[in-house]
Amino acid sequence: MKLKSLLLATLFATGLTTAQAAEGELSIGTEGAYPPWSMADAVGNVTGFDADVGNLLCAKLEMKCQFVVQAFDGLIPALKAKRFDIIISGMSITEDRKKEINFSIGYAELANMFVAPKTSDLAGIKDFDSLIKALDGRKVGVQAGTTHAHYLEKNAPNADLKTYDTLDQMQIDLASGRVDTAFSDASAMEDFLAKPEGKDFQLVDVKIASSSDPTLGEGIGVGIAQENTELKARIDKALCELVADGSIGKASQTWFKTDISRPCK
Repeated sequence: MKLKSLLLATLFATGLTTAQAAEGELSIGTEGAYPPWSMADAVGNVTGFDADVGNLLCAKLEMKCQFVVQAFDGLIPALKAKRFDIIISGMSITEDRKKEINFSIGYAELANMFVAPKTSDLAGIKDFDSLIKALDGRKVGVQAGTTHAHYLEKNAPNADLKTYDTLDQMQIDLASGRVDTAFSDASAMEDFLAKPEGKDFQLVDVKIASSSDPTLGEGIGVGIAQENTELKARIDKALCELVADGSIGKASQTWFKTDISRPCK
């Protein structure tokens, strides 16, 4: 009994659960409906950049990955409820989120863009101030609970925001004309343009860097429970190594056709 108690105390002190230590498994919460970051099939198999990062991280930590699919706006509550150990879901590091959970170092960053019909006056705008002014009264689609939604609430208060649980739902309304434009990261918008329903749309030529506003965060990070300080230290070290050796850059080239990895600071 004393030995068992000592083992449990050691596990909790290191921030690892008994199940993790016994099975060498790391459970990862991810949305599964945000291509090309995270896509889940009918039986729960997850692919995409987030899955690649998770698998690289697990290999570096010598643990087995288990992905748990969860709606994006439920990821942080589910992590706090210990439904999984970490979040890897294209999640930007923001001050508001840091009040709820801890984050790894930022390991990736991607520009954010609007998409609009080619026939819309929005399509020809090329500067930020004109774009924000043109959003007044327009129906703008964003995914609920994202930095994109918070960014527009702050910077385009006169826009008519329409929020969606998933990226697919937002894109359906965009294609059908129920919203005038939509805002997300550039990769998600390019994914929409590559679909048949995106043929009559184009990116608005105004790139908004995540570093341009605190609401867009400090890069993409791994979400970690606040008490798991030892796990955070191990993940930070592993991510720095994976960025430095080009592994995360290579994965991002696969999914985004560009290197979005972010060097450790």
